[in-house]
Amino acid sequence: MPQKNEIAQIRIEDMTQEGSGVGHLQDGMAVFVPHCAVGDLLEVRLIKINKTHCFGRIEQVLQPSADRISPDCPVSRRCGGCVFRHVSYPAELGYKQRFVQENLRRIGHLALQTEPILPSPLVDGYRNKAQYPIRMQQGRLTAGFFAPRTHEVIDCVSCRLQPKAFAQILQEILDFVQEQAISVYDEASQTGLLRHVYLRCGQHSGEIMVCLVLNGKTLPKQELLVQRLLQREPQIVSILLNINEQNTNVILGAQMQRLYGKPFLTDRLCGVEFCLSPHAFYQVNHPAAELLYGLAADYARLDQTQTVLDLYCGAGTIGLSMAHRCKQVIGVEIVAQAVENAIENARQNQIENARFLCADAAQAAAQLAAEGVRPQVVILDPPRKGCAAALLETVAQMAPQRVVYISCNSATLARDCAIFAGLGYQLGRCRPVDLFPRTAHVEAVALLEKKEVRKDESKDG
Repeated sequence: MPQKNEIAQIRIEDMTQEGSGVGHLQDGMAVFVPHCAVGDLLEVRLIKINKTHCFGRIEQVLQPSADRISPDCPVSRRCGGCVFRHVSYPAELGYKQRFVQENLRRIGHLALQTEPILPSPLVDGYRNKAQYPIRMQQGRLTAGFFAPRTHEVIDCVSCRLQPKAFAQILQEILDFVQEQAISVYDEASQTGLLRHVYLRCGQHSGEIMVCLVLNGKTLPKQELLVQRLLQREPQIVSILLNINEQNTNVILGAQMQRLYGKPFLTDRLCGVEFCLSPHAFYQVNHPAAELLYGLAADYARLDQTQTVLDLYCGAGTIGLSMAHRCKQVIGVEIVAQAVENAIENARQNQIENARFLCADAAQAAAQLAAEGVRPQVVILDPPRKGCAAALLETVAQMAPQRVVYISCNSATLARDCAIFAGLGYQLGRCRPVDLFPRTAHVEAVALLEKKEVRKDESKDG
């Protein structure tokens, strides 16, 4: 049995879906080591021993993998966001392709070969949204991102995944906070005013939204801050205060105050103009999202006779981008403000064949089924937890010809595809799309088609 702090030499053979390398000790026990590349020969210190596996930390790279590169971010190892900052982008794409393929095989028991992963057009500077916690740590004002599995804020005003304008705006806010002696939030005592800085930009429009999340209702000298922000960044079209006085890890509260400009920003995606409030879901990687939605439309194979049901529709981005291809789009979303955005987006784009419901996806699907709505195509874009079994059953009862499933978690995608298989739908195509370069996350699009029942199979006995 290996001992804690023992030094072992291992070769990294594979990569976990969280971004840790996998090697084995001489006795065959698996060792999980972060910041590795497949093919690395390492000297590793064992830091945690379990009965069946252990965890290690790199002491020395004895022979680097051909995939390994020098990381170009000073905090990437501590931040934990860019788990692949130290490997080449082609190698990262290969890892992510295997993640999706392996989940389909292992979890879904599906033998389908995935199509080649679509890479992101941008590897750095692609994120159009950032949420920075603001804290006092060791007597120092800190803004950045939470370290993995902790609430320690890693100081990172300038992140390589964000637009350069975000760093300038954030620094202006931090300077203002220090000069005006504004308190920042303390989770332990639930005191202090400024909790988060939320920034959003339109890749196509160039518009920028600034939203300060407060543990209170007003910000001292807020008019002065507005002036300073506009002088620093003329592309700002919206400055908002969000009120969140709850003891919660949820970033945004329900109440919003406008300090300057519009309560939303606008952007163009797949040829459609969108209004985006802070609460509205919008893919953070604009050029890769256009590839993702284009792939989904390709899988959907729409024509002017078909009705599309777009579940988890957010601000309507997917459904509205397909509206010109079909007879009717019905979008469903539980966030009221996002539904308001979707309705306004349809109006602004003069799209008259779209309808939006504010409801839980499973409830809305059941309601539409009761109304006799029979969509030929259903679009699913659920959160990471995937779809509830009841929703999948309701969708199957509607008997659409095709279900196009967009997923940010290929494990729950594989699980749900397996459930769909039992409901009469066969996985026909699947393709990963990299919307989150340098991180462990990968999207995938799957096409499920209703199985044709042969006459001899439909007979009793």
